[in-house]
Amino acid sequence: MSRYLRPRMPGATVFFTVNLAARGSDFLIRHIDVLRDAARRTRSDKPFRIDAWVVLPDHMHCVWTLPEGDADYSNRMGMLKARFSRELGRSGVTPTPAANDYGAIAGRVRADEGRRVGVSPDLRTESGYWQKRFWEHHIRGEEDYAAHVRYCWLNPVKHGLVEDPKDWPYSSFHRDNP
Repeated sequence: MSRYLRPRMPGATVFFTVNLAARGSDFLIRHIDVLRDAARRTRSDKPFRIDAWVVLPDHMHCVWTLPEGDADYSNRMGMLKARFSRELGRSGVTPTPAANDYGAIAGRVRADEGRRVGVSPDLRTESGYWQKRFWEHHIRGEEDYAAHVRYCWLNPVKHGLVEDPKDWPYSSFHRDNP
């Protein structure tokens, strides 16, 4: 098994992609309050700036800036994922099989419907909810930063969930474009 070593750059700005184990589910948006609380508590314990964030039904993208002298983004993401999973477990929400159809999810989101979905735990997931790892990219300048923030905001459009970023409720677009 290969051992991936993540870069360690204190004060870095980092773009993340974090996926649920059950791609195609609507689990994240149905439990958005739990995710927001996990992020708030993680930021309280290990501060970072949220430059951009979008939560889609089965994955999320975010851009975080770490404090000067601090390079520990991996543990922050791990804390956030663990808190989300623990809180759902405490409230009795268990992972269940998911439908892998973004069109159906978009329809449910637009109709404000939903059902409990997730995935069965296995050796490749964390607590049955998340894929074990996440993807990160260290931002390399102003153009790269702008491109990744824009990517966050446009991702719901790319997936056909909305026609305009302003129509997706789970995005920092609203905070930054009042």
